[in-house]
Amino acid sequence: MSTNTVDNTRKVTTARLTEMKQRGEKIAMLTAYDYSMAKLIDEAGMDVILVGDSASNVMAGNLTTLPITLDQMIYHAKSVIKGTTRALVVCDMPFGTYQGNPIGALESAIRIMKESHAEAVKIEGGAEIRESIERILCAGIPVMGHLGLTPQSINKFGTYAVRAKGEAEAEKLIADAHMLEEIGCFAIVLEKIPAELAKRVASELTIPVIGIGAGGGVDGQVLVMHDMLGINKGFSPKFLRRYADLSTVINQAVSSYIEDVKTSDFPNASEQY
Repeated sequence: MSTNTVDNTRKVTTARLTEMKQRGEKIAMLTAYDYSMAKLIDEAGMDVILVGDSASNVMAGNLTTLPITLDQMIYHAKSVIKGTTRALVVCDMPFGTYQGNPIGALESAIRIMKESHAEAVKIEGGAEIRESIERILCAGIPVMGHLGLTPQSINKFGTYAVRAKGEAEAEKLIADAHMLEEIGCFAIVLEKIPAELAKRVASELTIPVIGIGAGGGVDGQVLVMHDMLGINKGFSPKFLRRYADLSTVINQAVSSYIEDVKTSDFPNASEQY
C-alpha cells in the first residue's frame, strides 16, 4: 500500500504529530489559502496545512509578508478549513498582532480560532515573545513556533540568507527551541538554517520539528504550495523542489482557450443548448 493512502481518514491532531515523531514517521506540511486547493491537498493525505502569511506574497502580490492583516488571514483560514477534513490546519499570526503586546496577541489568537475555526496558530520568534506565547497557550490555543529565518523580521535582517551560521546565533536558536518546548508549543518550524544545527534541535526536543531549508534530519518538511507546484517560478532557493510546472500548464490552457474563442471554435455544436 502506498504510504500516502495509509490512514487518511484519521484526523490529524497535535497529539498525533507527536506520535508520528515518536515512531519516526515524517510529517508532510504544505501551505494553502483557499477552499479548492485545500480540498485537493487534504484529499491527497497531507498531515498539516499551513495558512501561511506567505499569502501576502503569492495571493496579494506584496513583496514581503508584513502587509497582510489579521482580517485577511482569518478569511484565508476560514476558506481552508471548509475544504479540510483530515489535515491539522495551522494559521500564521501576521506581523503586528503579537509583538510587544501579550494581551493583544491573545485577543488576535482568539479571533483566529473563533472566526476561522483554525486548529492552531504559528508565531515567529523566541524569548522576545515568550509572554505573548504563554498567554495564548494559557487560553488553550495550540501554538507552533518558528525559528531561524523569520520572514516578518526581514527589515531587521536585511537579507533572506541562511540564519544561525555563527555560534552565538546558533546557541540562541537552540535555547529558544528548548524554551518553546518547555512553555508548551506543540511543534516548531525551523527555516533556512544549517542542516546539522536543525538535526541537533530535532534530536534534543520531544516535540516535532518541521524544516524548510533545514535539511533532512528534522521530523518533517513544509513548502509553499505555489513554489512546489511551479505556479510561482520567480522564487528558486536551493531548498525548493518543484513537483510540477503548473505555470506552463495554466498558460498553455488559457492560451488555447483564447485561441478557440477568437476563432469561434469554442463553443462547438456539442457544447451548446
